[in-house]
Amino acid sequence: MKLIKEQHLTLDDFREIVCDGKKLTIDGSVLDKVSKNHEFLKGFASNKIIYGINTGFGPMAQYRVSEENLIALQYNLIRSHSSGSGKPIDPILVRALLLARLNNFLQGYSGIHPDLVLLLVDLLNKEVYPCIYEHGGVGASGDLVQLAHLALTLIGEGEVWYKNELRDTAEVFEALGIVPLKIRVREGLALINGTSAMTGIALINLLQARKLLEWSVFLSAMTNEVVEAYDDHFSHELNHVKHHPGQQKVAGMLRDLLRDSHMIRSRKKHLYEGDKMDQDVFEDKVQEYYSLRCITQVLGPIIDTIDQAEKVILSEFNSVNDNPIIDHENANIFHGGNFHGDYVSLEMDKLKIAITKLSMLSERQLNYLLNAKLNEKFPPFINLGTLGLNFGMQGMQFTATSTVAENQTISNPMYIHSIPNNNDNQDIVSMGCNAALLTRRVIGNSFEVLAIQMMTILQAVDYLDCTSRMASATLHMYSQIRAIFPVFADDQPRYKDLDRVKRFFENAEPVVSFPTPSTIDGVA
Repeated sequence: MKLIKEQHLTLDDFREIVCDGKKLTIDGSVLDKVSKNHEFLKGFASNKIIYGINTGFGPMAQYRVSEENLIALQYNLIRSHSSGSGKPIDPILVRALLLARLNNFLQGYSGIHPDLVLLLVDLLNKEVYPCIYEHGGVGASGDLVQLAHLALTLIGEGEVWYKNELRDTAEVFEALGIVPLKIRVREGLALINGTSAMTGIALINLLQARKLLEWSVFLSAMTNEVVEAYDDHFSHELNHVKHHPGQQKVAGMLRDLLRDSHMIRSRKKHLYEGDKMDQDVFEDKVQEYYSLRCITQVLGPIIDTIDQAEKVILSEFNSVNDNPIIDHENANIFHGGNFHGDYVSLEMDKLKIAITKLSMLSERQLNYLLNAKLNEKFPPFINLGTLGLNFGMQGMQFTATSTVAENQTISNPMYIHSIPNNNDNQDIVSMGCNAALLTRRVIGNSFEVLAIQMMTILQAVDYLDCTSRMASATLHMYSQIRAIFPVFADDQPRYKDLDRVKRFFENAEPVVSFPTPSTIDGVA
């Protein structure tokens, strides 16, 4: 059981609750703060004009709502904005959204009744997930449409995912003894005004992006190993003179992975020692292609982008992101735009671009392995069958190329695609949820591309019959994945193999750890 106290949640906290399914409970001091905030709002709102409590919403805020209609106003807001379309968001993303919205309320600035907090905890602990759709939010007055579908569930309406089935909310609530939310003052507005959908999805993206980056480093190491590349491009001496932490982290990871490989060559031994100057045409390549030689420079910025995104998204996750802000400690209510999602939108666009570049590196390394004229080492398409009769990895390359092309297209930024709406009340918006969802798609695509690269590398290993010379880390991974993807020479459909390897990548424990700054040579 995870006890939530008055403290900021970390990415590890998020992972434990959302990904590992840890149950949670809320410390009494946190609930007391939420309760005090709610009681302050009830008293303060009397005989005052406060947006969203006794006024209309958005461009209709100039219209006063009568006392007898205040509760109906909140229900009308929820029901009218439950207008999403497209595919339902994956339940794991909805779980992330629930925690993000809960964490916003736990700050004690939203004026909500503690029952709302307890209901969100109940849904998380009982794994009941509102049916929320991808399309609808523009990310400026928050994720209005996505969060309205959350609110619809909380009042006992709409549909929920329960035990992998889409079911009527009222039916599931009754079966589990869950009491729907009773609106008191502003729970409707508090629920739908905020960045919790984009933030929850963004945090899942960050976790998967880190895993993807680790696999990319691992595959880059294996690719260099099977082509017997030189070791100096990931050396400490070369990389420490370029003062970027991400580059130095990647170099350290590569050195750690390949430290006991008998396939990586020393430039000093092979090119500097002995009499090489009597050759007019050198048999050995003096330098590798960029996709092999510039790994630290290509993947380094991606680590730095992930690190920066983690700082920003965690700040958003632990922030108060609705409007207005109910400040009981200063006995005031402040109107503004904390629901605006630009911080999340921009970081997701940056992450999306970085991961697309990662997939491009994978595709280029794959192409090098498959093109016999480039590598001068393997048969075309690493065909272990009969050339001309069999096709090796030829068909798989089309899938990788096509998928990277899709990444490149959808990596155009959402952050600058503001379209005024809401009678121009929302005249500049973030499109943050769109950005987060597209980033998720790019990450999923990239796992596919890397899976194809891994399948190719394994075929290359078997062609060379080189397992006795591999590094211990790469040999261990070779054995693990060969257990789900056996060596082949004949032509058979490979799409199920691809899916198995992709799922292995998505679900396996990290294959190589990120060094901390203190463990990187030359970095303080």
